[in-house]
Amino acid sequence: MSVRGLASAVSPFLSKNVPDIAVNCSEVFGFSVPFPVKRFKDADEHVPPIDTAYVFDPKTTTALLAGFMFGRRVLLQGYHGTGKSSHIEQVAARLNWPCLRINLDAHISRVDLIGRDAILLEDGKQVTRFQEGLLPYALQNPVALVLDEYDAGRADVMFVIQRVLEADGKLTLLDQNRVLTPHPAFRLFATANTVGLGDTSGLYHGTQLINQGQLDRWNIIATLNYVAPEVEVRVVTGKLAVQGRNVADKTVSQMVTLAGLTRQAFINGDISVVMSPRTVLSWAENAALLGDVGYAFVVSFLNRADISEQATIREQYQRVFGVELVVG
Repeated sequence: MSVRGLASAVSPFLSKNVPDIAVNCSEVFGFSVPFPVKRFKDADEHVPPIDTAYVFDPKTTTALLAGFMFGRRVLLQGYHGTGKSSHIEQVAARLNWPCLRINLDAHISRVDLIGRDAILLEDGKQVTRFQEGLLPYALQNPVALVLDEYDAGRADVMFVIQRVLEADGKLTLLDQNRVLTPHPAFRLFATANTVGLGDTSGLYHGTQLINQGQLDRWNIIATLNYVAPEVEVRVVTGKLAVQGRNVADKTVSQMVTLAGLTRQAFINGDISVVMSPRTVLSWAENAALLGDVGYAFVVSFLNRADISEQATIREQYQRVFGVELVVG
């Protein structure tokens, strides 16, 4: 759905107020937090669906809950595939909090966020009306707005966002001579692969330096990286079970072990690709579908690597699974 299409879909939120139903975090998230947490009574179509197999990282979840409960602006940084966006969405899902995501890629412009004049037909005549973009709509409603790929945003877009990062969070629409005050339950989150200092590894081509004055306006900067192996195994097996697919627990454990080896090799500079948890899940799903763990690994990960690095990865595969990987 386009940015303008999303904006048009937000209008039903105007009838909602603030969350007022107490949440038992130990039951819902699996651990307690040092402050009360509340949710909306009912969910609507803009609340993300609950992933019953999702495993919450305690520190990251606590930071996000602080954002939801106290209006703290939270920037979540970490490697790709660690589930930064889905972590925010799954917290929102448990709180029945409407959540909208916008990817700050090169195609998103200032007018997409703010709005633009549009020519409409009224009573058989063409008239010009200002159509608000996603940012004004979200700001005026109980919405958790997630800015994905925050460190890839264009300069003109980033300066628009900076307005709502001010202390009062008000947004001035200069073309309309209007000042918008945030809804009491409007929340702002962002995800990024870097922390605004650029990328020297070459892994995240296209990321930008973030204005440090703007970065300073985020109240909480949390980091979400790869989870412990036993947790990752539990996540993968849980998602496979939900999908009705079956891969032996021992095989999934070996997959996660191999993923850990590729991540360490990436950190050491031995290879230039890294197996994210998302890739491990894709490998497991393909293994269940294709009935061949080795071939599933080739099409899920190995073919992505440079041919000069594939020997290292095949050696790691043999070390973990005890068999030579057949390629081709």
